Amino acid sequence: MLSFNSGRSDPAKEMQLRRVVEETLVQALFPHVPSRRAFVRAVGVSTAAAAIASAFPIEFASEVFAQGAGGLEKKDLKVGFIPITCATPIIMAAPMGFYAKQGLNVEVVKTAGWAVIRDKTINKEYDAAHMLSPMPLALTLGLGSPAQSFTTPAIENVNGQGIVLAVKHKDRRDPKDWKGFKFGIPFEHSMHNYLLRYYLAEAGLDPDADVQLRVVPPPEMVANLRADNVDGFLAPDNICQRAIYDGVGFLHLLSKEIWDGHPCCAFAVSREFITNMPNTYAALLKSIIEATAFASKSENRKQIAEAIAPPNYLNQPLTVLEQVLTGTYADGLGNVKTDPKRVDFDPFPWESFAIWMMTQMKRWGQLKDDVDYAAIAKRVFLATDAAKLMKETGLAPPAATTKTFSVMGKAFDPSKPREYINSFAIKRAG
Repeated sequence: MLSFNSGRSDPAKEMQLRRVVEETLVQALFPHVPSRRAFVRAVGVSTAAAAIASAFPIEFASEVFAQGAGGLEKKDLKVGFIPITCATPIIMAAPMGFYAKQGLNVEVVKTAGWAVIRDKTINKEYDAAHMLSPMPLALTLGLGSPAQSFTTPAIENVNGQGIVLAVKHKDRRDPKDWKGFKFGIPFEHSMHNYLLRYYLAEAGLDPDADVQLRVVPPPEMVANLRADNVDGFLAPDNICQRAIYDGVGFLHLLSKEIWDGHPCCAFAVSREFITNMPNTYAALLKSIIEATAFASKSENRKQIAEAIAPPNYLNQPLTVLEQVLTGTYADGLGNVKTDPKRVDFDPFPWESFAIWMMTQMKRWGQLKDDVDYAAIAKRVFLATDAAKLMKETGLAPPAATTKTFSVMGKAFDPSKPREYINSFAIKRAG
């Protein structure tokens, strides 16, 4: 949600501004009602607030009123990305004109690894960044670096990962036989780490005792598999497919077989950027959401693959990217499979995604103290902003901001995170 308190106004002025916004919205939505006060008296405070907020987020409206309908605060931007298909909307928005459509001149900067992305964004070398979806939560919570208030206004991709094993392990498909294996993951605070740990633990393996998990930047994963430095990895799909293309690995399973519809990467910005550059932020987010909507259509995938294949972007053979994005692919075991939802693109940042990630941070000892899971999810995953701009783009955002789902057949209720953590036999959490 956009910050109402920008740090430039005192509380009395902010409350006055909010009243003006509410009065204007009541008159627009309910023209026969004489005033905001009369509307509140007629239906009650809770009903009035819900009715107004459902039509237009007050925090968003107040920010717009405060800033006016001015132009972009900054047009020339740098957005960092890791060269993987998870960054597709962020990357393609440059060569395909989605940033330019919003009046932005965006340089998308290929970056070596996630720690570098994090540090350059914190240091403001990047205005925004492609991040693993748990990273803004970790930054906000102060995990692995000093606490910084970061946000996820949009999810970049859903699904789009897989477990690849070295060719020599073709006859060792049962994870119960993987004791002593070395696995690559892209970062500690990643869906890759949490999904792999979940999968191993469901097979009865302790991810911290029975296998080794090593952080390997995605561009280096295939080389590490070829050099026998790892037995496998859970990685973004184009890395998986490149291992198959190079003949050094095979696809054990797609990550959607663990959790169909899981988030992977995110578009991330600092809270400071939102506060100081609200118009630029809105234009940037709209660019991303429009690019994501375009990427969600299967008929556009080959065109997108061609746009993001060059060396300054993913630097991958076109056939590798087409296999990932179209979902018709070789699995490295002699089969050609078809799954159009192997990777998909849906920008809505469900708060329940954030809650699940934090349960895994707590489960595996990254998060030492208990937290208000719902409040932090709402603070970091900006569902309200995404919903507003999705509507402007012609997409239909969900009415709610949380939902239940299942991971390997186990139901997750976002309203009961502590019970969920305590239900696991293998965990680090106390």
